[in-house]
Amino acid sequence: MVASLYTHIPLCTHKCSYCHFYVVPDKESYRALLSEGLKKEWESYASSFDQRKLSSVYFGGGTPSLFGPDRIRDLVTLLPCKDAEITLEANPENLSRQLIEEYASAGINRLSIGVQSLDNQQLSLLTRTHSANKAIDAVKDAYAAGIPNISIDLMYDIPGQTLESWCKTLKSAVQLPIKHISLYNLTIEPHTVFFKHKKELQKTLPSDETSAQMYRMAVEILTTHGFEQYEISAFSKPGFHSVHNSGYWTDREFIGLGPSAFSYWNGKRFRNIARLHQWHNRVMSGLSATDYSESLSPGALQREKLAIRLRLMKGAELDQFHLDEETLQAIDRLKASGLLLEKNGYLKPTEKGILFYDTVASEII
Repeated sequence: MVASLYTHIPLCTHKCSYCHFYVVPDKESYRALLSEGLKKEWESYASSFDQRKLSSVYFGGGTPSLFGPDRIRDLVTLLPCKDAEITLEANPENLSRQLIEEYASAGINRLSIGVQSLDNQQLSLLTRTHSANKAIDAVKDAYAAGIPNISIDLMYDIPGQTLESWCKTLKSAVQLPIKHISLYNLTIEPHTVFFKHKKELQKTLPSDETSAQMYRMAVEILTTHGFEQYEISAFSKPGFHSVHNSGYWTDREFIGLGPSAFSYWNGKRFRNIARLHQWHNRVMSGLSATDYSESLSPGALQREKLAIRLRLMKGAELDQFHLDEETLQAIDRLKASGLLLEKNGYLKPTEKGILFYDTVASEII
């Protein structure tokens, strides 16, 4: 059996206006609390990995690259992660070649850089604190520092974004020495600055038709330049699929460490409290840091697994699922609507189904 580990490092120098993740200011005192708490929390889970191979470790955030190479090394040395994919998220403005080399020495073998756009006007609107040139330099520095597996995030559906500007970002991105690209369409989430200005922003959002064109354009440009689309929003060069993210889509168990981190273990989902000091106090006292948990019924779990598996381009092998009559009828309706197709025992989304994946998922779940 294989499993994964996610570690939430909520440090940030600046919270972007669209961000809905739990973050805290980058302070040395907070780094110390995180370091101590993460080591202690791992100790409580370590025995759970005696019978499971740790296939991936992911340091997400926040901006984990602010945590420091020595602290990352201290954590990595505690983990049974030989031959594992070990990813660190980073923002371009916080990176230098020397820092990346130090992270590589600490055990990081995959870097995920939050580029978001290579258009300075859009970066400003997103309240990102890096420029397009700084993002390009950060990727090149990572490559020069010897990180063999570099991923970048790109965002579309940005207010005021045009097909032309999106095309320019994509064509610039594929020229970089990267192995993976994750696409995200901007969503305006509650408890964000963007949400407070939702009415004004919605007036400048790309139309649904333009959004679909942006997605198709991305697929065409990325696949033309050697990137394989293996999931609705994920593209990689051959052999560089994200091991960690693939686990989310194939029902691999994972433990989440740190404040606000989610876990999926033994059929149960649970989440840590999203308060740094409370999380630290609970962990150091030997208490559970979770503030939410749920166990799905067998039927609901099967439906959710199927819906998530349908994010993969290869689809879902139906023989692996035990589906009730209601779910089978929903699948038939989606097939009749042209959103799903079945071929050689696999159920997969059509091109239309990819664009309307949320509809597909809600019908199945």
